[in-house]
Amino acid sequence: MFENRKYIILFVFGLVSFVFILRLFSIQVIDENYKLAAQNNAIHRLVDYPYRGVIYDRNGKLIVTNDPVFDLMVVPKDIKEFDTVKFVELIKNIKEDFTRESFDRIVMEAKNYSRVKPFTFMKQLSTKDFAHIQDQLNNYRGFFVQSRTLRNYPRPIMANGLGYIAEISKTQLERDSAHYYQQGDYIGKSGLEAYYEKELRGKRGARFVMVNVRGVEKGAYKEGTLDTISDPGLDFYSTIDMDLQEYGEKLMVGKIGSAVAIEPSTGEILSFISSPSYNPSLLSGRQFSKYFDTLQRDQAKPLFNRPLMAMYPPGSIFKMIQALVALQEGVITPATRFPCLKKQPFNCHPGHNNLDLAGSIQYSCNPYYYQVLRRLILQGQSSSPFKDTELGLEKWRDYVMSFGIGKKLGVDLPGEKPGLLASKKLYDRYYGEGRWKFSTIYSIAIGQGEVGVVPLQMANLAAILANKGYYYTPHFVKGLGEAKYKPEEFMQKHYTKVDSQHFGLVRDAMQTVVEAGTARSAFIKDIVVCGKTGTAQNPQGKDHAVFIAFAPKDNPKIAIAVFVENAGFGGTWAAPIASLMIEKYLKDSVTRPEIEKRMMEAKLY
Repeated sequence: MFENRKYIILFVFGLVSFVFILRLFSIQVIDENYKLAAQNNAIHRLVDYPYRGVIYDRNGKLIVTNDPVFDLMVVPKDIKEFDTVKFVELIKNIKEDFTRESFDRIVMEAKNYSRVKPFTFMKQLSTKDFAHIQDQLNNYRGFFVQSRTLRNYPRPIMANGLGYIAEISKTQLERDSAHYYQQGDYIGKSGLEAYYEKELRGKRGARFVMVNVRGVEKGAYKEGTLDTISDPGLDFYSTIDMDLQEYGEKLMVGKIGSAVAIEPSTGEILSFISSPSYNPSLLSGRQFSKYFDTLQRDQAKPLFNRPLMAMYPPGSIFKMIQALVALQEGVITPATRFPCLKKQPFNCHPGHNNLDLAGSIQYSCNPYYYQVLRRLILQGQSSSPFKDTELGLEKWRDYVMSFGIGKKLGVDLPGEKPGLLASKKLYDRYYGEGRWKFSTIYSIAIGQGEVGVVPLQMANLAAILANKGYYYTPHFVKGLGEAKYKPEEFMQKHYTKVDSQHFGLVRDAMQTVVEAGTARSAFIKDIVVCGKTGTAQNPQGKDHAVFIAFAPKDNPKIAIAVFVENAGFGGTWAAPIASLMIEKYLKDSVTRPEIEKRMMEAKLY
């Protein structure tokens, strides 16, 4: 028994020894790849970064492209002694403040990260920078160049909508459950770049190359059989009209606010202006941190995406919703008249009294809408004025939310705010349950008080009025990739709770607002514009100017909202800017150069 066990053990040891000898023979004699790798000293795995999808406007013009750049990489274990002084002088050709201390610090960071993995020694060298060091880089073993791309902007527009890409943060890496990203990778941080990151980024590949003792590349490892090819990101065909966007940005220079234009029949966003803005090229390159810090410290907040995030009281543009809801509920008719008591309870414009519904819109009568809201809220559903107000408010709120107010619209950009809409829950928190009634909340009648909207919602309201009661979710994507795929969610109609038959009167009244009312500054010859001005109260300073419109009246092609902070009446600044953009879009030219000049030269902050 013992003798048999001994032979078994000897056989096992002999078999293992034979396998090791056979493997060593294969490595050292038969397989040339291992011999070649040993002779050439190193095999580098280089990431093959894909081209990020480019972005076009609705007419096929390029908004965002890619430029080649190079990262100087270092592998600490491959570094051999060399003339550090000469290396520092070499790098100074592309970075003047580079010193020996800079060199030591970066190499130490690389060693702390990993002695065997490539580490980014210097980011984003231009083609010109690369040419300065290319010929001499072979003298410095352990250093090599990795190619990649950066964003380029043929025209410096729509920075707040496009967003920017930057190096991935530690937090983002930790959240990357798919483990796609690595330290040093770039990722969309805001705007369309962030929202469509997965579609735009593409799929990275890898290639393995052999380098000799001097760091010179000697060819593909195993003839490239282990290499994987990168897949470029999907091209993004946007809804933006590049010319309209650029023109609108020029009109908004010197002003704080926004201008958003939508194609009513599709929900496609034609322009998306946040003012003041910045040149997107500033956040594309080695100086990213410097410019980002400067922009963050700017008191005008150019990084703040006002069309999505700035919440304002809508002011008088809210009266159209009140009129439509009241018509639907049957608490008024087109012929209903109310006296204008001027300061009871609201101040009002002079020159009118006892208007019907159309007149109340044309002349923007505040007391009229106090009476409208009173009838909407107090419908005698309870004998208690407190309970009656609660029930009426919740019913009113349900109507208003169907217009896309008080909720996120679902636009394809990150950071959208829902705004604010009065509710029982809100007032209970402010005043206590059962301790508020109509006399507490009536300021919402004219779009003040506990009502707040973002400019995108204002533009969407204009689109609803143009469409006589429905809207498509506002969006930037016209198509993705060669197939120009468009998500289904952006092709579905959303109907308000007001019948389309009630919209005709309001649209007619909006026409008179432009032709003979508070927005005569928006009149355009040969184009029927329907609009409504607003002046939103601002406790911190001069009132804000608001204007929404659509045109032409029949078969509308554009709906627009312009909001200018601290500019006073909507008809003075917001309406002319909107009308110039409408004319530019529909006619491709402007026939009122004196108004254009005044808008472009105005500095309101």
